Amino acid sequence: MRRVILIAVLALALPMAAFATSQVDYTNSAGTLTGTSSGMSLTGSMISSYGPAGSPPTKTGNLGTLSFSTGALLSGSLDGKTGSATFGSGGSFTITGAGVPSFTGTFSGPVTWTLVTVPGGTHSYTLVGTVSGTLGNFSTAGTTIQLTINTGHGFFNGSTNISSGDTNILVPEPGTLGLLGTGLVGIAGLVRRKLKMS
Repeated sequence: MRRVILIAVLALALPMAAFATSQVDYTNSAGTLTGTSSGMSLTGSMISSYGPAGSPPTKTGNLGTLSFSTGALLSGSLDGKTGSATFGSGGSFTITGAGVPSFTGTFSGPVTWTLVTVPGGTHSYTLVGTVSGTLGNFSTAGTTIQLTINTGHGFFNGSTNISSGDTNILVPEPGTLGLLGTGLVGIAGLVRRKLKMS
């Protein structure tokens, strides 16, 4: 009876472990952000630091480049003072790293663009979307990308040079998924042993 309870608890706990995630943070600077009814894109932006979100960076320097493009404008306006728009899926999100994990993916759902009020007279915009792709050697489906871009004192007006950006990538944690797999193998072994004893 004790084993049955242990197996039931383990079976309930392991799927919860599969939902664990980790979040990495890339800081970028420079680059040109452009937007039209065909979509929005960022080119020429350099990555200057990398590390776990909410912690000091683990690497700094010239670490690679960041670029993206979205699908076409679905709703809202690219008027920087309004600061609210939704773009379609498609396009791409790419981080080419030099000493940091590279990321390549495609927006798999709508992408939102929102003006964020910043004290001190500067303007920031947040781009949020779901991306399916690869981070390093791991395939990631349903990865959330949040990119905050500071345009300085000016509003976004269709094309601007960015002063800085911050990208958070929320990804499934591969170690937890491995734990889930080994747990399921263990449960299968216990069930097989129990059936042999019967």
